Amino acid sequence: MSMEKSQFVRSYFERLKQVLDSVNIAEVTRVLEIFEDAYRRDATVYICGNGGSWATASHWVCDFSKGSNCEGKRRFRMFALGDNVPMLTAYANDVHYHSVFSEPVKTYVRKGDVVVLITASGNSPNILEAATAAREAGAITVGLIGFGGGKLQAMTDHSVVVPSREYGPVEDLHMILDHIVSTFVREIIAASA
Repeated sequence: MSMEKSQFVRSYFERLKQVLDSVNIAEVTRVLEIFEDAYRRDATVYICGNGGSWATASHWVCDFSKGSNCEGKRRFRMFALGDNVPMLTAYANDVHYHSVFSEPVKTYVRKGDVVVLITASGNSPNILEAATAAREAGAITVGLIGFGGGKLQAMTDHSVVVPSREYGPVEDLHMILDHIVSTFVREIIAASA
């Protein structure tokens, strides 16, 4: 019985390793450039996702808000659009669940800000509406997607498409990207004047 469990664990790690080995490094490098540019311009980054991707979005904000700070340096501004639960439920109840991220985008996002949209499928209706609202606001849009990119890929300025159709490895890579990007931004902040 323990052999089967060990094989189960090994199988997951092997699938995750395949995903890691097939990530497009140029796509990830472009995300680093977008975040570096956002910091240099003092732009704000907004991020959103559903379910596990909401948790990922909140984790990104934690890592950027706390983890990328450097004593005496200007801080990086990032907000998760789903973290204001009263606002989210008000839009879901009074307007439509599809608008829970697009309405805050219309309220907060300014031209030149960055909006990161996380969805494993690339087809979540509320993420697609947020992408449309972000484009209309003049924001730079970044998609973190899996499952071949879905509709979102064509709606963003730049995307990282995780080469998997399995939620676990897609979501794992979205968290790995958080650690890559937030660590990179911390270095940019530390080196800034």
